[in-house]
Amino acid sequence: MQCCADCPETGNSPDSHALALCELALKAYAAVLQEPRYPRSEIPGCLVALGLTPPLPDAPDYVYALSPGTAAGFAVGRMEERVAEYQAAIRSTQAAFSALESIHAESSMRDGAGYSLIRGSETISEVLSTSVAACRSELLTTQPGASRPAELLARALESEIPRLRQGIRQRTIYQHKIRFDAPTMDYINLITAVGAQVRTTSELFDRLIIIDRETAFIPVDDEREVTALQIHHPGIVRYLGKIFDHIWERAIDVGTASARHAPQISDTQRAILHHLVSGQTDEWIARRVGLSRRSIAEHVRRISEQLGSSSRAQLGYLIALNGVLWGAEGATNPQPTAPAPDQDQDQ
Repeated sequence: MQCCADCPETGNSPDSHALALCELALKAYAAVLQEPRYPRSEIPGCLVALGLTPPLPDAPDYVYALSPGTAAGFAVGRMEERVAEYQAAIRSTQAAFSALESIHAESSMRDGAGYSLIRGSETISEVLSTSVAACRSELLTTQPGASRPAELLARALESEIPRLRQGIRQRTIYQHKIRFDAPTMDYINLITAVGAQVRTTSELFDRLIIIDRETAFIPVDDEREVTALQIHHPGIVRYLGKIFDHIWERAIDVGTASARHAPQISDTQRAILHHLVSGQTDEWIARRVGLSRRSIAEHVRRISEQLGSSSRAQLGYLIALNGVLWGAEGATNPQPTAPAPDQDQDQ
């Protein structure tokens, strides 16, 4: 049976059946519900396409009404199968281009071009160890992240202490978060005692190792232990060295910053600061943590006094510098706590 003139099936692709039914189809479905053996020839095409009126097993010229929930399950299942097929095709296409990209990268990163590709964690570790052991005067490194495994730090000490005693200048930049990691701080105290210099900054773009301003190592992708790039090109190494120097000049010496007394910040104050640095207003924060605006302003004033801030702009910088929002265990998203029952809301 033909659908009515405004049926979404008319002039559209089969996928349009999932969008709507025409008026004639709605009336036909209501009739099928009342008639156990309804002529198949009287069913509009859009109703058939959605699987709402399958033929009777013993009488294919007649249909019965399937519940919308059951028909929807079948219809959505078919759509999900098509989506899965498309996703599989996308993955296959990506894998094919990835294989070609690998061939292209290896071809364009030959040793003679000033850089070489190193694959595999064991190979990367071996090349790095050999190159660092051959360092003659200066070793520069950046170490993003909050901490390093204790066993890795212990192994590093075995080679770094003798190298430092030989007069190698070693400078390392970490993120501020390591100030709250005891194993990393113990390691830093040991290497700085024999001449290493360590500073921290709020952000680091990625891992970087520069040896004697002649060779540099950088990760190729986010999986740093899988593929690395060893760079020999003087211009590129010099550029990376300048980037390191730029970050170094703006970083904070670990010894200087760690000598400060940690600010005494309550959970409620930490929650207030978390919302403050997220750009929220005092009024919004007051509603969120259950205090008055006056209380919020007073908490901010007390924290500013502890950190030595004279403005909210400076307060944001000092919060990052002192790691206030990380807390003693590196928490980055503290949950606000309600005031004690006997605490006055306007105090």
